Amino acid sequence: MPLTVSVNKKGEGIFVVSPSGSIDSTTYTILENEVNSILGPETRGIVFDMRDVNYISSMGIGVVLKTEKALAENKGSLILINLSTQVKVAFDIIRALPNLAVFSDIDEADAYLAKMQKQELDKGKSK
Repeated sequence: MPLTVSVNKKGEGIFVVSPSGSIDSTTYTILENEVNSILGPETRGIVFDMRDVNYISSMGIGVVLKTEKALAENKGSLILINLSTQVKVAFDIIRALPNLAVFSDIDEADAYLAKMQKQELDKGKSK
């Protein structure tokens, strides 16, 4: 599913970024470009509304983490809202991993994340 991203200004230096679709190794740059267009010293906060994100790879998570780091450097904040179960699992997995590289390459990491997200989707379908 292709990725679209809408950005709405909510106040002075506050933006809501709403991606829709899959954030993966082929689409993450769409999100990255939209974020980079609003990210600056005057940006105080970005809210990622993940309501319409059905999949996120390690590349997509990387965009979120880079955004968080850039905001923190300027005393800004990043907020994530409306994470589906499978997207939340992807973030939980990354947070649980040590800072050292655990996977041999990006494809291996993405395969693991995809498997974990699929398991969560399958659980939801069986309820």
